[in-house]
Amino acid sequence: MSGNRFITTQAFSHMIAAAAGEVVACLVRVPVEVVKQRRQAYQHSSSLSIIRSTYYGEGAIGFYRGYLSTVVREIPFSLIQFPLWEYLKQQWGAKKGQLLDPWEAGICGALAGGTAAALTTPLDVAKTRIILAKKDSVMAKSNIASVLQYVYRSSGVKGLFSGMVPRVLWISIGGAIFLGVFEKAKQYFDCRSAGR
Repeated sequence: MSGNRFITTQAFSHMIAAAAGEVVACLVRVPVEVVKQRRQAYQHSSSLSIIRSTYYGEGAIGFYRGYLSTVVREIPFSLIQFPLWEYLKQQWGAKKGQLLDPWEAGICGALAGGTAAALTTPLDVAKTRIILAKKDSVMAKSNIASVLQYVYRSSGVKGLFSGMVPRVLWISIGGAIFLGVFEKAKQYFDCRSAGR
């Protein structure tokens, strides 16, 4: 198999695995996001009151408002982040002439995560608007495309990318830590497996 075909096949498998993982992870992530974002928006005095209010006002389905918009944000994010991370590691490793150290893989993770975060910020803005919308409002029942149109008409491109800098910083830090630790764990278990 040629090198480019291997890279393409490997990138595609990373994309499929990341997308599937995000769909499942959002089953847990979205209820947490709903409570967190409503708390951050000062909609209630405590997380427990948000949980009660959401459950009694919207039912269990209220915890999944924004599920689809979160999945639609997370899949492109992962489709950018993970193949880019692998590509950056491969390029740096080839230049270095050996496998990267975990801290170097972490730097690649920060760059990949920051890039993915920047590019998917409009989807994050739409997801946040949907989650924070009042129960029976048009925004709460809207899809991502209509929310993006609304934000663009009311605030322009600047509105679509509002919050991009803190999002990029936060995700870059998380990408460095998470993917650096992941690489260290992977190396550790690879060494243990080779020692058997």
